Amino acid sequence: HVQLVESGGVSVQAGGSLRLSCAASTGTFRSACMGWIRQVSGKEREGVAGIDSDGKTVYTDSVKDRFTVSRGDGKNTLHLQMNSLEPADTAMYFCAARSGYCSKIVVDLTAADEYGYWGQGTQVTVS
Repeated sequence: HVQLVESGGVSVQAGGSLRLSCAASTGTFRSACMGWIRQVSGKEREGVAGIDSDGKTVYTDSVKDRFTVSRGDGKNTLHLQMNSLEPADTAMYFCAARSGYCSKIVVDLTAADEYGYWGQGTQVTVS
């Protein structure tokens, strides 16, 4: 049973920074596509950032130059460094993954439907 566990979500003032982390229970996703998806209650999920099997990254326009997605050294973890946070970034942030090799050339890493494994989410509140 694969688990993804997010951490790092807190309340922060606008302009501040946060680092979210996602730990996978197995090494299944060490070279898989992984991403961060966020959702505001009552609204559609929004893909924030993703990283493919080759380490290539993609971001939604609203977070480019502010957020950075990366894998941890052990590859079982995924991070999202968020800088210059804005109230519009307030949401529940979910870590997501899909097994197997994938490339951002053929997979839209900001599309929630591309992922088959999900964490429980961590709340980020920016005020």
